[in-house]
Amino acid sequence: MEPLSIDPTSSEPPFAQLRAAIASRAASGRLEAGEKLPTVRALAADVGLAVNTVARVYRELEADGVVVTEGRRGTFVASPSGSAVADVGAEAARYAAAARRAGLSRSEAGRLLDDAW
Repeated sequence: MEPLSIDPTSSEPPFAQLRAAIASRAASGRLEAGEKLPTVRALAADVGLAVNTVARVYRELEADGVVVTEGRRGTFVASPSGSAVADVGAEAARYAAAARRAGLSRSEAGRLLDDAW
């Protein structure tokens, strides 16, 4: 796994930065399905965060289906679910239709999505 870093000057909390970085790398394929992630302790040391913070990141990513934890074997990038992508695509289409019906511009709709994210 290529090194991750946390930007201490960012307004986004370090926890959210790490979570987003791992999730986006998994979604883009920069982290391949089945790739083993560093241990919680190793990643905490690499990025300068508390062990409990990294453990929480892994738990939330697992709840979202981004990673799977296999006990003592470690934490791995989950295989992408085609149905999950299709579900999100369908929700995105519904949101876009609702935003158009409400008279929102694309940038206004995007801003609302960013706020929700």
